[in-house]
Amino acid sequence: MKKDTATTLMIGLLIAVAFIGAYNSYAINTISVPAAGSAAQPVAQQTALQGPDIIPRGVPAAYGVELGVSYDDVSADDQQRADATIRKLGQLDVSITLDAAQKERFINIAYRMENGISCEYCCGARSVIFENGDPACGCAHSYAMRGVAKYIITQHGDEFTDAQILEEMGKWKVLFFPGIMTQKAAVLQANGVELNYINIASNKYRGAEKGATQGSGGQMVGGC
Repeated sequence: MKKDTATTLMIGLLIAVAFIGAYNSYAINTISVPAAGSAAQPVAQQTALQGPDIIPRGVPAAYGVELGVSYDDVSADDQQRADATIRKLGQLDVSITLDAAQKERFINIAYRMENGISCEYCCGARSVIFENGDPACGCAHSYAMRGVAKYIITQHGDEFTDAQILEEMGKWKVLFFPGIMTQKAAVLQANGVELNYINIASNKYRGAEKGATQGSGGQMVGGC
């Protein structure tokens, strides 16, 4: 009886030793070892360096279907399509005439609010317009942004606030300069600034990205 008990205990001990050995072998083999010369970084830091996804997508509300344009039309993957869309929006700036009240609103949106909005990376103009509402920059991007604003003011003025129209101009600017705008957004985010298209694209924080070393720099979609 005692012999049987001792044998049972010995078998149980051997099984336990074998299990522990197998587990240790598995644990050692599954440890993740950084590649030579690399250093582990916190996930938060890696995410911050990549920058936020600020690219607008889909069809703009109210005016997108009417004009036959989508944010997706402007992409570095298809410069020809992007140029065609930019020209279509830019033509609105040429063809639309604002009355006195509409022009005053246009000036407030593009020149006064948040110090205005500019093409910025094509030219150094203070805004896409002068203080009197005349064009201040002749690049295709500026024509397009002015065209968007004029169309919304004349066709959907009661549906959009001034801030929402400036935001729409900002969305297109982000599409025109996706690399540096994403870089700027990452800098703003790192400094606790709320990310929205006015903060990113208007002159409110103009130049905030200067000195940053991360991002894709001056990528531009469409010609100036």
